[in-house]
Amino acid sequence: MIEAIIFDLGDVFLNLNHQASVDAFKKLGLKDWNDDLKAKTILFETGKIDELQFLEAVQTHIPNANLIEIRDAWNAIIGDFPLERLEFLEKLQNKYSIFLLSNTNPTHIDKFEHRVGLTFAREFYAHFNKIYFSYETKVRKPDEAVFNLILKQNNLKPNKTLFVDDTLEHIEVAKGLGINTWQILVGQDDVTNLFDKKIV
Repeated sequence: MIEAIIFDLGDVFLNLNHQASVDAFKKLGLKDWNDDLKAKTILFETGKIDELQFLEAVQTHIPNANLIEIRDAWNAIIGDFPLERLEFLEKLQNKYSIFLLSNTNPTHIDKFEHRVGLTFAREFYAHFNKIYFSYETKVRKPDEAVFNLILKQNNLKPNKTLFVDDTLEHIEVAKGLGINTWQILVGQDDVTNLFDKKIV
């Protein structure tokens, strides 16, 4: 029997528009998100560099773009948040311990909160027992350490915990730790259909 659910944020509750960000960067002259930028993203998402350091790192690859343009292109990924997903959370609140686990950065969280409005964001956050953002925990999925951190801090039993995420690599690591999983297929599944899956 499931007692706790750990949810991802992006493409689970908050829709993401990856192509919008790719297109915005292309307009600024960036051909691809190369290995250096991938490494800088990980540093940013684990709180090892701040926003300015990250934006300046990106700027070295597109020197003709200013930092505001780069920040806007980076934030173009943030999409909408369907209201029914918030209403779905309300149905879970008294039945399970629920947690939010996201690989993210302060720039995207600021944009998300601005996009949906602070009142909506606070209401969303209030549904969770605890929120784990990678830039605060200093560790990100698919590192086993972040799953172990949540399990240990909250006295959760893996076999009574469900992890919901859209990324297969994250799902596989959670499975390896004995956690129940549901991989959301973006465009096919919706988190609001959880009960239809007969997992909980």
